[in-house]
Amino acid sequence: MCTGQKELSPKGEVRTQYAHAIDMVPTVLEALGIEPPATIKGVTQSPIEGKSFAHTFDKKDAESNHQVQYFEMMGHRSIYWNGWRAVCPWPGTSFTESGMSFGTPIPAEKLTELDANNWELYNIENDFAENHNLAAENKPKLIEMIAQWYVEAGKYNVLPVDGRGTQRFAEERPQISGPRQSYTYYQGTQVVPGNAAANVLNRTHSITVDAEVPKGGAEGVLYSMGGVDGGFSLYIKGGKLKYVYNYVAAEFFYLESTEAVPEGRHKFRFEFEATGKPDMLNGKGSPGTAHLYIDEKQVGEMKLPYTIPLSLGLGAGAACGCDPGSPTCDDYDPPFAYTGKIYSATVDVSGELIEDHEAKAKQILARQ
Repeated sequence: MCTGQKELSPKGEVRTQYAHAIDMVPTVLEALGIEPPATIKGVTQSPIEGKSFAHTFDKKDAESNHQVQYFEMMGHRSIYWNGWRAVCPWPGTSFTESGMSFGTPIPAEKLTELDANNWELYNIENDFAENHNLAAENKPKLIEMIAQWYVEAGKYNVLPVDGRGTQRFAEERPQISGPRQSYTYYQGTQVVPGNAAANVLNRTHSITVDAEVPKGGAEGVLYSMGGVDGGFSLYIKGGKLKYVYNYVAAEFFYLESTEAVPEGRHKFRFEFEATGKPDMLNGKGSPGTAHLYIDEKQVGEMKLPYTIPLSLGLGAGAACGCDPGSPTCDDYDPPFAYTGKIYSATVDVSGELIEDHEAKAKQILARQ
């Protein structure tokens, strides 16, 4: 079956977070009598994997058809088969104890060594908490489980085993459309997934929101991307234009306008000017200078020592007029929807920025 999104248990074992949801796909299709198409517009479709449990709807005591399930994530492997589970941690119980860093590749020689020495075996029916490793005393069952893992891995295109981490995140994914220099979003629309939204990582960019501030003021998020584990948000609160950058939930950088937000229709703009190159090995994206503008007048500036290099959170998406789900910061409660009207939010990644003539004049006078 498909592995879906995975998480680590306290034992350091990879578990499939959405396994049950994925298993429901064939069940729902069977219940509705729908046969999945083999091709769509001439493109051969991958089969829908998993086992149906539709037969349990009318008989609660029916035996499960789900006898085997493999796991794999960045080199960490496991398989459940008929009441047994075999686990092969990579690179070990922890990166620190193994002396390896996250994303260390697995060469063929290392994979052979892992298969020979590092698999663990548990009898789930008698030891559901997996406290007793039976690998040493039940070699035949362990060999059988390892062999079954390779059967499943081959069946579902898991091979070759890829232990890389950061490098895999950085690889480009196929997209429906080509990259653009400008992306426009509208209030009240669905969140755009990160892989389809404007890529602002490690590059100069701007966000311009054309919005109406009603009489008496407004508040709420103008544009956001990311979540509690990393991202940014441009918003209005307490009569001020604000911006927050959440660096992987470890540090938060806040910028607030020096002037109050006026009533009426205005263009609220954020700019990031990259001033250096990313340090990928140390998990730091390009440093830069952040600017806030109201109708092309600069009302705030700060330095960002580093940014997120590869991905704005696991579930990062671009949202116009709100910050749904897990909030980017604790300065507001989600979704903190904007109470005025937003005509559009445009993200520009062309590198063109507003030229601050006043600041430039000051620099020239300072050099004279």
